[in-house]
Amino acid sequence: MATLLGRFVRISVCLLAMALVSATFAARNAEAAPYAAIVQDARTGEVLFSENADTRLHPASLTKMLTLYIAFEEIQRGRMSLDTLVTVTRDAASKPPSRLGLKAGQKIALRYLIRAAAIKSANDAAAAIGDAISGDEQKFAARMTRTAKALGMQNSTFANAHGLTARGHLSTARDMNLLGRRLFYDFPQYYNIFSRRTTDAGLAQVRNTNTRFLDAYRGADGIKTGYTVAAGFNLTASAERDGVRIIATVFGGQSTAHRNAKMAELMDIGFRRAPKNAPVKPPAAPNYSVAEENALIAQADGLPEVESGAGKTIRLQTTPVSSPRPMPRPNAAKIAATTEAVEAIQGDIAAALAEAVAEPPPPGTLEAQVAALAAPESAPEVPEPAPAEDIALAAAAPPARPQDLAPPEASLAEAAPAAAEDIPFEVVAAGAEPPPPNDTSLEAQAMALAQAGLGPEPQSPEIAPESVQVVMAAAAITPQPAPERRSGPIFDRVEVNGPPAPAEEPVVLRLSTSDARHYGVNLGRFASRAEAERVLLRTQLAESATLSASLRKVVQRSGGFEANFMGLTQESADLACRRLQARGMPCFTLAP
Repeated sequence: MATLLGRFVRISVCLLAMALVSATFAARNAEAAPYAAIVQDARTGEVLFSENADTRLHPASLTKMLTLYIAFEEIQRGRMSLDTLVTVTRDAASKPPSRLGLKAGQKIALRYLIRAAAIKSANDAAAAIGDAISGDEQKFAARMTRTAKALGMQNSTFANAHGLTARGHLSTARDMNLLGRRLFYDFPQYYNIFSRRTTDAGLAQVRNTNTRFLDAYRGADGIKTGYTVAAGFNLTASAERDGVRIIATVFGGQSTAHRNAKMAELMDIGFRRAPKNAPVKPPAAPNYSVAEENALIAQADGLPEVESGAGKTIRLQTTPVSSPRPMPRPNAAKIAATTEAVEAIQGDIAAALAEAVAEPPPPGTLEAQVAALAAPESAPEVPEPAPAEDIALAAAAPPARPQDLAPPEASLAEAAPAAAEDIPFEVVAAGAEPPPPNDTSLEAQAMALAQAGLGPEPQSPEIAPESVQVVMAAAAITPQPAPERRSGPIFDRVEVNGPPAPAEEPVVLRLSTSDARHYGVNLGRFASRAEAERVLLRTQLAESATLSASLRKVVQRSGGFEANFMGLTQESADLACRRLQARGMPCFTLAP
């Protein structure tokens, strides 16, 4: 009897134990979080596999990816920096584990909070970031939801910065995968933080919660883990092999090992289905409206406190509303040529002014002779008269004279005081002073001859008309002696002009074109028009005595640009060229 009773008790206990175990497994299965997954080619955004990808579920600490994205935005906009000192609020310091161990009122650099939130998934660090950016948890949650919409996360709403379960704090596997891809392309300078196994978080050395998967799967380099009872074990991961990058997200894993195994399966599917050579198409910039930009600016506080005490630089990034046509670029070649010409002209003028105000050189030196050449020109010396026999030979065949200017032969014959061979030759300059009475100089004889030829009464009929014609012809065509060839520089004697003589009515003996300004001076050929213009201007300033009334002219030839002075008489052209040659400048006279 006792034996039967003991057996019955043992059987009842076993049955009760089995019932309890079955109830426990049933309850555990009933509490399992919903499962969702998605796989994308990170280069193009193409979806390679999905399961319940748009189901709104609890994201857990995957939320911190958006918190970090907004922190990176603030740094990029210039409203914060990695060295900004964040004052930990009481609310942030009270968050449950996982925690960095922050204290209320404590100041810590933003860079340490970012490391703690990304690597250790510290809730207090994420909350401190949100409070520093927006002031409190509610305002930052609203900022998170607006940012998610601008990024294209259409099925996500947020209630806090850390991801602990809260009413309305939901997202999808597709949205979290999109956010992970955004972190990789929008902030590549910070992406490497997600692959660190350990890092310095200021208060402590922290260890990555994703170390097992990073070490187990070849090519894995991020991104973020998450876990709550309601969410299960979540993971958004990325890996690259042979230039192919895959990004995938798992919601509702039953354990860390189960989650990592599912992620490895998803990654393998992605690498099998993704093409080897696919174009990289980064996501478009966030679509922030003008109102959203204004709200972000309004949320920005004053200058943040940094460790060095320096302020921050505000850099606003707004969406342009118009695209005005840019102004046309100026012609760089014309601007350079004009600038070069202006600088050259200014240099020439400065050199000429410096030369004008310089102290005169000591007399008797070579510099004094060169300076004398640039002085105002005096009247040229009259050459010595040729012998009478040379005059007669040169006048054997005089050219015809115009009838309207030639005086009557009888008047010329009467005016001649002696035979042609006895009358010395002299040129009568127009406007010269009349010689005094009883003057026997050459000027007096020539003036008397001119006055007698124009007078109404003949005075000496004994003089033969032929003799008068010989004298007049000789006076008109007296040859100039050829200048002696010299090897050294030519220095002409320059005399200072005296007071101008009173103007007299010119006496015309014969029509002449010797004063016609048809001659010129050529200074050579140059590579460009600007260079030729500079040489002309510099020469005219230096040789103003003979070239001040000339015209500068640049003529383009096949071999370059010729620099010429035009509008000169033959005498002034020859004199100018001699002076320039004395200065060491090559030149030659241009005849009409």
